[in-house]
Amino acid sequence: VQLQASGGGLVQAGGSLRLSCAAEGDNFNTYTMGWFRQGPGKEREFVARIKRDRSTSYLDSVKGRFTVTRDNAKSTLYLQMNSLKPEDTAVYYCAVARRGAIQSSLSLPTSYETWGQGTLVTVSS
Repeated sequence: VQLQASGGGLVQAGGSLRLSCAAEGDNFNTYTMGWFRQGPGKEREFVARIKRDRSTSYLDSVKGRFTVTRDNAKSTLYLQMNSLKPEDTAVYYCAVARRGAIQSSLSLPTSYETWGQGTLVTVSS
C-alpha cells in the first residue's frame, strides 16, 4: 500500500485543519492506521490510531481536540484537528501498522511499516 498525506497548512492558534491520507492498494479496511508527528528538533511521536473495528486511541495532549476517522469506501484516513495550539506545529505522517502488531505497541513508530510523505502543520500564536 502507498500513502499520500495532504491538508496541512498555516493556521492561527484556536483554528482547525483536517488532514487526509489517501491509500492506494488493497485491503485498506483491514489495516490499523496511525497518525504521527515530528516537531522541530523532536522525535516522531504518536498522535492517534484507528483499528479496523474503528476503535481509536490518542496522545493525551490531543484528546478532545483531535479526531481520527476512516472512510473505507474511499481508502482514506482523516485527522480532524480543532483548537490547534502552537505546540501542535509539526510534520504529520500517516502510517499503516504491521500485521499482528500488538495493541500495546501501536503508539510506537516501529510498529508501522508503511509511511506517507508527511504534511506540514504550522500553528501561529
